[in-house]
Amino acid sequence: MEHLRCVVERITYQNGENGYTVLKCAVKNYNELVTVVGTMPDTHVGSVLCLDGFWKVDAKYGRQFSVEHFEETLPATVYGIEKYLGSGLVKGVGPKFAKRIVEKFGKDTLDVIEESPDELLNVPGIGKVRVDRIKTSWQEQKEIKNIMLFLQSHEVSTSHATKIFKTYGSESIEIVKENPYRLADDIWGIGFKTADSIAAKMGIDKERFVRLRSGIFYTLNKLAENGHCYAKRNQLIEKAQELLEVDEPELQITLDEMLRTNDVFRETELENEVEAIYLPPYYFSETGCGKRLLRLMSMGRKIKVEQEKIMEKVTAESGITYDEIQLEAVRTAISSKVMVLTGGPGTGKTTTTLGIISAYKQAGCKILLAAPTGRAAKRMSEATGMEAKTIHRLLEYKLSEGYQKNEEKPLEGDVLILDECSMVDIILMYNLLKAIPEHMSLILVGDIDQLPSVGAGNVLRDIIDSGSVPVVRLTRIFRQAQGSRIIMNAHRINKGEAIDMRGGKDADFFFAAKETNQAVVETIVQYCKTNLPRYYHVDPLQDIQVLTPMQRGECGAVNLNQVLQDAMNPSNTFLRRGGIQYRLYDKVMQIRNDYDKEVFNGDIGTIVKVNMEERELTVNFDDRDVVYDVTELDELTLAYAVTIHKSQGSEYPIVVMPLTMSHFVMLQRNLLYTGVTRAKKILVLVGEKKAVYYAIKNETTTGRNTGLRQRLQSGSKERE
Repeated sequence: MEHLRCVVERITYQNGENGYTVLKCAVKNYNELVTVVGTMPDTHVGSVLCLDGFWKVDAKYGRQFSVEHFEETLPATVYGIEKYLGSGLVKGVGPKFAKRIVEKFGKDTLDVIEESPDELLNVPGIGKVRVDRIKTSWQEQKEIKNIMLFLQSHEVSTSHATKIFKTYGSESIEIVKENPYRLADDIWGIGFKTADSIAAKMGIDKERFVRLRSGIFYTLNKLAENGHCYAKRNQLIEKAQELLEVDEPELQITLDEMLRTNDVFRETELENEVEAIYLPPYYFSETGCGKRLLRLMSMGRKIKVEQEKIMEKVTAESGITYDEIQLEAVRTAISSKVMVLTGGPGTGKTTTTLGIISAYKQAGCKILLAAPTGRAAKRMSEATGMEAKTIHRLLEYKLSEGYQKNEEKPLEGDVLILDECSMVDIILMYNLLKAIPEHMSLILVGDIDQLPSVGAGNVLRDIIDSGSVPVVRLTRIFRQAQGSRIIMNAHRINKGEAIDMRGGKDADFFFAAKETNQAVVETIVQYCKTNLPRYYHVDPLQDIQVLTPMQRGECGAVNLNQVLQDAMNPSNTFLRRGGIQYRLYDKVMQIRNDYDKEVFNGDIGTIVKVNMEERELTVNFDDRDVVYDVTELDELTLAYAVTIHKSQGSEYPIVVMPLTMSHFVMLQRNLLYTGVTRAKKILVLVGEKKAVYYAIKNETTTGRNTGLRQRLQSGSKERE
């Protein structure tokens, strides 16, 4: 074991999850910077490190010092102090102010900040507001350091330790000692496994009730992430047993106790007489959706409609020739309290929706329009010339107070038309139904053949399959759409037929055959950076979107983002978080609902400002600027490439999609169909023909445990 003392000059890589870090350090008597690697969470530029470890030669990166143990001490030299302060460690001090402060106080700088920070007012350009920020930030850093030391002794990563401190503040150590499983409940981004490993280091027994309870919650939440509203009891016990590695009787006892205290709810599965176990939000949402839809359908409407007169006016005034099914859809819409309009691309969903709007306007009705995402709402506005809101905006969601529109304060209007319904999950649907007054009509519009919602439930399909709600399915592809290979191929995919991949000068659907993943990646970079922008005169960042079936792997979103970022945005202005560089002008996606910022899972924006001094960056989402602190950047991910699941409800002028046999587990018909139908003007598939054929033939979709269909069916029977 050798000993090394060094100053951190540059952080080349830092993994926020496990603290693995690659540093470039200045070491006495070494002319070149030394590469230091190892688990060193929370190290900063300018830190002085005392390292124990050994030298090794890496085949790719050359000579490195591999760290076994490290200690951080405050820098002693003026140069070290300046580097340390300017690293962004202290809010309000960037490289510029660090230089001025150190010029003024020299080696005493850190003592001044610690003991008499008001002296900083003597530094040119530093006012009271900045001094107050420096005081607060320095104090937080000290508290964080103590908490970090405690948490790191239990091998908690820096990013998790920061979140724990932000949530619990000075009580962090006490709370973690008392019940580390609270972390999984209270903090986004910390799951059961992290909490469990902390608990294990603290010597908490594997069979403790608090651990088993948390493990059952985790298992149910994991199933919900896969779309299930409930778990069958034996399925839940089996999966929890795999996770917790305890005997089955222990879990059965824990589950029974959780049922007794209403931590979870039980119902006999409506078809198979199997015990269904629900987390409370999904239980109340599913039962509530069933009851409210049935009640809505049974209630009368405020406005009586003279159907035939209105139909004559709609056809006369619109100048649109509707076919028989479209006219039937308009008639059904104005005569039903709840109705579903479904159909694929090019079948006239938008035209029919315009007909429904026109009919309700003729009847003097107040119409509300909504969609699940900002992009879908914007598209709806453009198509109808009316205001369309996201569901969250329609319901006036506020972070601390929840939905302002509800049973007590319902929506005001006569009809609500909701687009892109395949994306709506059970919890959002329930909150929407709560705000719909009994006289209002509800028109649900969506493409049933797309992927189901990212959240739990299968709302649109369950409503259609229940047979309880009038459904009109548009199937005819209109002549103007027949010239589009994107649309024709989408319908062929849906029917399980081979698609037309010939390409051609004026085609909108192209296939580039590549046999290896490396060739696929290289081709995608070439197309996005050069070929497509040059040929179609488009902005590569705004108009081209790479969609991929998976997150992982060489052709997955994570790797493609890295490669495309390097190729398309070499900017040196960036903030780093968890191994990712967030560069000025990067395309990024929000990956969780943040009601405070009013940005939602799947929203795509561009980084328009990076403030290295304040450690903040600004993202523009649809002409609205949103500021993120460096500690919040795990809410964002690069979006040069996104998964097809995340692209739901969005359309892009040009879509480039890799499809190879390495995506085997994800190659399904509805996934390919959803990806293809995201492209407005041009679609380019890159990869292997056999992967395309396999996806088209593979109709098996993983079923979801949902009970809305049966609830609607049994409720309808009771009413007959």
